[in-house]
This record gives sequence, structure tokens and C-alpha cells, in this order.
Amino acid sequence: MLQRLWKPVVGTAVFVGAPGYLYFKYTAKPKSTRDSFDLPIRVKGPDGKATMSTRNLTLLTKDEVDAKLREHAVATSTVRGGVVWKQATAFVPANDPIEDANTSKIIQRDPSEVSPPGDLMFFAVMDGHGGYHTSRLLSKVLIPSVAMELAQLIQDPISTVPKASTLSDLRSILWPTKAAPTIPLDSDSRFVTLAMQRAFTTLDSEIVDAPLRLLAEEMGKTGAQKQLIPDLSQHPMALAALQPAMSGSCALLAMFDTAHNDLYVACTGDSRAVAGVWEESPDGTGHWRVDVLTEDQTGRNPNELKRIQSEHPSNEHNTVIMRGRVLGGLEPTRAFGDARYKWSRDVQAVLNQALMASNGTSLRSAPALLQSPPYVTARPVVTHRKLTLPDPKNPTPTARSSLRFIILATDGLWDEISSEDAVALVGGHLAGLKGTIPKAELQNMVPIASENSTVQGKSKRKHPGPNEGSWAFVDDNVSTHLIRNAFGGGDEDRLRQLLSIPPGLARNYRDDVTCTVVYWEVGQESNAKTVALSAQSPVKSKL
Repeated sequence: MLQRLWKPVVGTAVFVGAPGYLYFKYTAKPKSTRDSFDLPIRVKGPDGKATMSTRNLTLLTKDEVDAKLREHAVATSTVRGGVVWKQATAFVPANDPIEDANTSKIIQRDPSEVSPPGDLMFFAVMDGHGGYHTSRLLSKVLIPSVAMELAQLIQDPISTVPKASTLSDLRSILWPTKAAPTIPLDSDSRFVTLAMQRAFTTLDSEIVDAPLRLLAEEMGKTGAQKQLIPDLSQHPMALAALQPAMSGSCALLAMFDTAHNDLYVACTGDSRAVAGVWEESPDGTGHWRVDVLTEDQTGRNPNELKRIQSEHPSNEHNTVIMRGRVLGGLEPTRAFGDARYKWSRDVQAVLNQALMASNGTSLRSAPALLQSPPYVTARPVVTHRKLTLPDPKNPTPTARSSLRFIILATDGLWDEISSEDAVALVGGHLAGLKGTIPKAELQNMVPIASENSTVQGKSKRKHPGPNEGSWAFVDDNVSTHLIRNAFGGGDEDRLRQLLSIPPGLARNYRDDVTCTVVYWEVGQESNAKTVALSAQSPVKSKL
């Protein structure tokens, strides 16, 4: 069914790539035509202690800010099955080099007797930490890994579907029943969820175990009998195996299955996916409903805290999460790589001796509170939604409620704007709004409910009130539009100041931001309004 797996119809992969409000002081420099501002920064003094200093930075012009926001913006459009699919992706770095990544691919399915023709459409953003090595690797291998697991589900379901119990087998022999109609396993959300989770965890095992496999192979050649640890510091594969394991990355993957009208979102980490659902009113107008598809997976998420505590001895319950972080250090509770939180101390010591010692360097030490690893998993939480896609033979929409767009973004975006703000901004963009609009006025034009259904994973930040400031509708690329408004929107002074801070130094004031918006335009979106899910509405499906 997926015979053309390695021949994607449409594919893009872009290495990709936000916290706190700033205080700036303008200074008029003599004999200079450029504005500048003083930025308070923390530096290490001669004694190694942190002290405050001031650095004067050139203030970017409005045109330079626009160019920086749009430098890494890409928009694509493709017609598949009579539907025009649009993807807008943009990123703005704060680290140097950027630690985010993104990728997308459309794979044409082969129709079968039980499945109609269609596509598997993948879109993903990765948020790296401790370096870019893991996120960049994931941008190359995550989608193929998931696609291969789904192909296995279709071609060899016996090996992938959990075996029935012995009692069930006995019952089927003693009391045979009429065979049920054949249902393709890839249309069953339970099996697709398991396949996606298996793909994520298997890939992470490959990444984390790579240095161990390298060591085992070399010990088998040279020192296994003498129990010697070989010096692999100059081995050509040493860094290639070690770096993706030691750095880490969150991953957020959306998969549209157009053959079965399904959407799956797999989340590992604290990136977030939010959908805009079009709700048509009886009078022909409508509004947008906010559907938050993921939870921020950090130690501040009560569900994640409970899960991690249940996986470790009771004497660690007060230390597995400290200050909202795993063992007081790592913020996301699920991630690829981050082997420091997955290897034992003994393993880390052996790898340090084998791969680093003779170079005069060492691996970053194991967390002080490490006792019963692993503490971090790459197993994603998978959310499923049914889609109502337009019928090319009957282009007039018939559904009163249908999911129309999805926002995938790393946490740098969500540090600055809420899920409801994001849906209102995309809804207003699709409605054709232009110019600078006060936030209070946009709430009237594209209303949102006051209740926030997002499960927050970050500490509270000081932001302007919901009615303070303004939004800017000036970008054609809807992801650039979201990033602009996250960094200041209509407040051009703040926007210029924040983006004038060069990558590297900028990480102290904001994060890398990567955003992808996928949408398809049908119906009456120009009349869009926005409301949030009620407390009784299902926020996510944990399968």
C-alpha cells in the first residue's frame, strides 16, 4: 500500500528554528545616523561571579526587522484529491546556531481493496536543546521512521498487532463466529497510535544506543577478552554517534491521512499543536473554536508529574521533579536524546573514558540526583481527530463543524501568546484583516472565550493584559504573522528592540521560534469568529 514510500510526491525539509519582557534605554549617539539602545546583560566578573553590565546595540530599522522575520519564511500550495492544501512555515533563531528544525513530506498511498486512494501528509517541528544535533537528525529520519512503521502495520499486521490472550484463542476455536468484514488496520486509531508511538521510541533507542553499539563493536575487536576499554576518541564515528545522544530534542508531528479522513498529532516534549475548528451558524456566518491538541509535557504539568513519580521509587518522589524540571535540570519530561537522563552513571563513566578522555575533554556529568534512570522518554502522546474534507464532486460544505487549520509551533511561540490568541490571529489572517488592530477590538471582531483549555507547562510570565497593546496584520505568510505578533505585534518599539539582539545573546530574552500552519480554504472563513473549547469538551484523546 505504501510501495512508493521513498518517492514522496511533495517534500520539504528546512532546518529550523522565545522568554520575558525587556527593559531598554534609548541613547542618542553623536555623529551617528542609526538609533541604538542600551541592553542590560549579565556577565561573569574576574572572580567568576555574575555581575550586571550594559551593552549598546544598534536598533534595526522597520525594514530590517521585516526582512529578519521573513528571511526563513516558506509557503507551499499543492492540490491533492481536489483539495488545495497550504503550508506556511517560518522560523527566527535566538541561539547561534539555531536549535530548532522542521520538516514535511507528502507520501502517496497505493489504493487497496479495503482502503481508498489518498495521501499521508506529514508536518513536523523539532525543538532542540543542548545543541542542534538531535533536532537536525530528527528532521531527516523521523517521518521515514513513522512511515515505515505504518507500512509494517499494513503489510505485516500480525507482527505489529498485540497478540490476543490464550483465553480469546480458545474461545475462537470452541465457539467460532462469522468473520467480520475486513477493516484496514491503518484506519483504526488504536493501531495507528501504537505504530506512531513504536516509531518514536524505536528511533530514540537507535539514537541513544548508538555510542554503546560503537563501543561494543570495538571491544569485540580489541579488548573484550582483557576487559579493556578502547580509546575511541579519534574514531570517525565517535562524535556522530555521541552528539545526537547527548543533546536532546522535542518533536511534534502531525499526520493527515486523507484516505480515511484522519488527523493524528504525536507530541514528545513541550511544543504545542492547536487546531482551528470552523463552526457554522444557522444564519450562514460562523466562528472559530479553539481545539488544543497537545499538553505541554514538563514537570509543571500535573499529569506528567504523576506519571514520572509512578515510574520511580517512592524515595525519589520529591526529587524526580524539582522546580518544574526533571531532576531539577531538564524542562521537558519527554524528549529524544538527553542520554544523561537515560544512561546509568556507570555507562556514562565508561563512555566518557572511551570517547572523550584522551582528548582532554569530558562528557557533561550525570545529574546529581540520578538514581533510577531512565527519567525521560520519547514515547509521544498521540491525539486523533476525524476530518471533514471537502468533496470535489460537491464543493458546497455540508458539515456545520469542521477542522480547518492546525498550528504546530515550538515553545518559543507559546511563551509569548496563548492558544486562543493564535487561533484568533490565524482566523483574522484568513478573513483578510489588514493593518494594526487593538487587541480589545480584535476580540470583538474575532471573539474568544475567557476559559483557557491549554494545559500549561511553563511558569507564569509577565505579559501585558489581554486588552493592552495591538496586533499587526501585515504579513502574507501566516506563520511569520504569528511570530511577529508573539514578539510585539503592533508595538514596533518592542519588536525592533527584541529582534535587534543578535543570536546567542538573544537566547537570554527569547527562544528559537519555529511555526508551521497547515490549512485548506473552503466555505465561509471570511466570517470567522473564535471561541474556546468548554470545560466539558474533550481536549485530547490519550490512546
